Amino acid sequence: MLSRKGIIPEEYVLTRLAEDPTEPRYHARERRARFVAKNGNCNVAHKNIREQGRFLQDVFTTLVDLKWHHTLLIFTMSFLCSWLLFAMAWWLIAFAHGDLDHNTRIETGENDATFIPCVTSIHSFASAFLFSIEVQVTIGFGGRMVTEECPLAVLVLIVQNIVGLMVNAIMLGCIFMKTAQAHRRAETLIFSKHAVIALRHGRLCFMLRVGDLRKSMIISATIRMQVVRKTTSPEGEVVPLHQMDIPMENGVGGNSIFLVAPLIIYHVIDANSPLYDLAPSDLHHHQDLEVIVILEGVVETTGITTQARTSYLADEILWGQRFVPIVAEEDGRYSVDYSKFGNTVKVPTPTCTARQLEEDRTLLDSLPLTSPKGPLRKRSVASVKPKAKPKFSISLDALS
Repeated sequence: MLSRKGIIPEEYVLTRLAEDPTEPRYHARERRARFVAKNGNCNVAHKNIREQGRFLQDVFTTLVDLKWHHTLLIFTMSFLCSWLLFAMAWWLIAFAHGDLDHNTRIETGENDATFIPCVTSIHSFASAFLFSIEVQVTIGFGGRMVTEECPLAVLVLIVQNIVGLMVNAIMLGCIFMKTAQAHRRAETLIFSKHAVIALRHGRLCFMLRVGDLRKSMIISATIRMQVVRKTTSPEGEVVPLHQMDIPMENGVGGNSIFLVAPLIIYHVIDANSPLYDLAPSDLHHHQDLEVIVILEGVVETTGITTQARTSYLADEILWGQRFVPIVAEEDGRYSVDYSKFGNTVKVPTPTCTARQLEEDRTLLDSLPLTSPKGPLRKRSVASVKPKAKPKFSISLDALS
């Protein structure tokens, strides 16, 4: 929607989508199923859950997790059912006390001045329903009211007020929590569509770019990465989704990041890395490899913890490429060009695994030392006129 309005460039918005709309929607080739989609949704279907009653033990969370049309339907029906329930109670009280017959006699001209009804002006179920709405939402039009004639009516009045407050608290709280859910903030936390593997400080590194569109910061932001693949233990046990944590290097230390401008997060592929034996020929759609990236932090404006997720399959990892710079200093401040957020450029990189590079460092000798130069971003500075040289000079001898 933002791209249609021209607020965000189209090529940037694609980094948050699971598929590129310019590509064919249906592929003939088989592709490994994702564990986490590009937009962060977990691709897991829960089946044959026998203990469905556990969801009713936490009704509030169940209501928040429902879709919007289901939540609005329950919101409407909860009020309608409570109004109808107490309308039936008010009608039964009026019927048992004879208020309906008294109103009929008044309409026929037979007025009994000594008769006091439980609720005034109730002569049908429709009037009882209107009185139920007036009591629960505290409208009070003044045409109907409870008298002290019937203690049961006073008790029903108290019970309906308490039930109405509980329904208001639960349903309004549910609506508020759905509108303030943490994943809404994660929509503006974005990742590059592709990850890259290239040399950095003489070692192969797995790199990706992460950014935040909003000016409000993510406090205590941390990022972590996992590799998910199918493994088999020495005992023959097959683990279909084996998760392995891999350390991230972000220049700040640990997993904490200061996400004011887009950052390139990288992982050094060393002997402890599950990518140690990964070669360029392994980066195809049949390779059983998925790298999951998780960004967590506290929203500065609301104080709610949010989480953004994405994943990279083997064919979404580009070997021998590097992200282009998108941050430049302009007019005394730093400017970010999001139109180049996911752009990469080819750089000299050995076509071998990290293990082979560690064993034979001479493979780096055949690579050029300088990376290919791209277009330089010029900094706009205010034009400063050169100082004019004086057309005459004063001699010290003339002053003496």
